[in-house]
Amino acid sequence: MALVTSQKIATYYERYKAIDVTFTREIIQVTGLVTQQVHLKCVSDFWPCVIYSTSFTGAKVVVNMQTGLITKLQPANNMVSLRFCFKNAETGNTITFFVASRVAGYSPYGGVKDTALFSLIFTQRPPDDLIEIIGRVLDANVNSAKRKEERIILSPDSIRKMGILTKETAVFIQGVPRRCILRDISFSGAKIIMMGIAKFLVNREAALRIDFDDPRESFLLKGKFVRSEAVEGRKELIALAMRFSDDAIPMGYKIRLNDYIGASKPPDPVSVPAENAEAKSAEAPPENAETKAAARPSPPEAKDAETADAAPLAPPPMEPVPPAEPAP
Repeated sequence: MALVTSQKIATYYERYKAIDVTFTREIIQVTGLVTQQVHLKCVSDFWPCVIYSTSFTGAKVVVNMQTGLITKLQPANNMVSLRFCFKNAETGNTITFFVASRVAGYSPYGGVKDTALFSLIFTQRPPDDLIEIIGRVLDANVNSAKRKEERIILSPDSIRKMGILTKETAVFIQGVPRRCILRDISFSGAKIIMMGIAKFLVNREAALRIDFDDPRESFLLKGKFVRSEAVEGRKELIALAMRFSDDAIPMGYKIRLNDYIGASKPPDPVSVPAENAEAKSAEAPPENAETKAAARPSPPEAKDAETADAAPLAPPPMEPVPPAEPAP
């Protein structure tokens, strides 16, 4: 995880405080939310709940009405504390904290009897831990759209800073793994070197595997090859530009690249919509522009590529989904 300064946390808070992030399966995974350890506290009692969404000013939680929470709220003047619990993927330690809140109202949820969606308003600024965890997701989402064409050349230094295990990886074409070498990557695409014939590969759908370390993660990025180049002095090799599918880019991959870019370059002003974005995965709207980053020519490399097939690697396991799904 990138080092987040107090200034960066303040920037997150000012830019994104009104934006709601909905806890889908993917968001639960990348934030490390421990769903079994989330509770509402009223007076001295605890009630299990499911976090539907949160911003820096409030949250929505799903609660079972048969637990007696309503009878406790009245004498407590609707004041509660929401207990968050996240697991740090690097250390394995859990981060737990309470956010003082007021219940603004509740309504039936999902057509399930005795289940309600409570709207909470935070009565004070939430802890820096929450701002950092949710802010990294929102910042990566904004920059993945704003800087989608910005290439990262995979030098030894950039590989080390991003935690990429190796430039040698596998690309799956019609489900068959082929060995390849990464040349550069971006939010929207990548360029690889492999053995093959260009006319049989351009416009083909493919899935590129990229392995990261600290913590260990593997992402499978789906898309298609949009152009090819010859590799000087190596007739058996070709350089292929791959454009990722906008709706299939893992949030964890966006965060990895955004942390690297944020540490390498000064932040640019970012315009954030004023209205809440209660999208299912809190993702920025995809753009339709062609991916130029992966397709832009780079100085050709003359590296060897193995002909043997690489063993496929399954995507990383995902944490269980909360029992209550968000209403459509």
